[in-house]
Amino acid sequence: MGLVVSILVLSFLIFFHELGHFLAARFFKVKVEVFSVGFGKAILKKQWGETEYRIAAIPLGGYVKMKGQDDTDPLNRSGDADAYDAKPPWQRMVILAAGPFANFLLAFLLFVWVAIAGMSALAPSIGSVMEDSPAAQAGLKAGDRIVEIDGAAIKSWDAISKHIQSGSDRIELLIDRDRRGMRLAIEPQMMEGQNIFGESEQRRMIGISPSGETVVLTHNPIEALAVGAERTLWASTLIFQSVIKLISGAISPDNVGGVISIVQFTSEASSVGFLALLTFTALISVNLGVLNLLPIPALDGGHLIFTIYEQIRGKPPAEKVFYHMTVIGWMILLALMMLGLYNDINRLTNG
Repeated sequence: MGLVVSILVLSFLIFFHELGHFLAARFFKVKVEVFSVGFGKAILKKQWGETEYRIAAIPLGGYVKMKGQDDTDPLNRSGDADAYDAKPPWQRMVILAAGPFANFLLAFLLFVWVAIAGMSALAPSIGSVMEDSPAAQAGLKAGDRIVEIDGAAIKSWDAISKHIQSGSDRIELLIDRDRRGMRLAIEPQMMEGQNIFGESEQRRMIGISPSGETVVLTHNPIEALAVGAERTLWASTLIFQSVIKLISGAISPDNVGGVISIVQFTSEASSVGFLALLTFTALISVNLGVLNLLPIPALDGGHLIFTIYEQIRGKPPAEKVFYHMTVIGWMILLALMMLGLYNDINRLTNG
C-alpha cells in the first residue's frame, strides 16, 4: 500500500509541475505536442485537440514537449509562429519558470490546508534545564510550561526560539508550574549550539530543551495563509542551503537520496496519518521546485540561464555551445540520480 501511495504522490507532483509549463505555454499560444506523466512507453494515451496526453510506464518524471523545443535533440528548432523557439525570451522565461512556480504554489496550498486542519508541533513544555544557564539562574525547572514571552502568547516550542532570537536583552516569561502562574525575567546569552546541519554556531539561548510533548495547532484561514507562506519560504531556504553546503563539501554526498528514499519516507508519512502525508508531499514539492531551478542545462534552471543570456545579448548561445552544455547537463543529472540510487541501496543493505 505504501508503494502505491508513493507512486500516486510522485505522479501528482510531476503532473502539477508539468501543468505549470503547459498552462504558461498555452497562454502564449505555444503548441504543446505531448503532455506526459512518466517516461518510457505510454501505458495510456489520449489525443485531445493538438496535444497527446500520456501516462508512461516509468513514474519517475514527466515532460511537456512543445513545438520547437526538444531536450533529446537540443538543435531541433521550428521557427513557426506557434513554436516555443519563436517566442521572445521573456515569454520563454515565464514558461520555464512556471513549472517550479507550480511546485511552490502547490506546497503553499498544502501547508495552508495542514495549518487549518491542525499542525503537530512540540509543546512549549520544558524537559530539562542546563546547569548554570540563564534559565537555571532565573529559576526555571523541568516540567514548567512557557505561556507567554514579553506578553506574546506561546503555543509551540518554535515560538520560544523565535522570541528569544528576536527579543530584547531581557525577556519576561509567564510560566505555568503545577497550574500556578509565575513571572520570571531572563537575560539570554550567546551560547554554542548546533544548527539543522549539525554545524556549531553561536546564538542567543537560555539553556532549556523540550520535553517531547506535542500539541496540535489549528489556524483560521487568514492565519493559515501566513503559515503557508512562512513554511514554504522556510522549506525553500533549507533546501537551497543544503544544496550549497553539498557543493561546498560541508555536507557529505552520502546524504544524497534518490527515488527509493522518497518512496520509503512517503510510505512512512502515510502510515502516520493523512496530514503527515500532506506535509511531506509539500516538502517534496518544494524540493522539486528548488532543484529544477538549479543552473544545470538539462533542468529548467539551465534553460533559464540560456534564455537570460539571449535576453541580455540579443542572440542565443552558439549552437555548438548550447548542444555540448546540454549534453554535459544530462550527464550531471544522471550522475546525481545514480549517486542517489547508490546511497539508497547502500543504506538498505547497511553498506
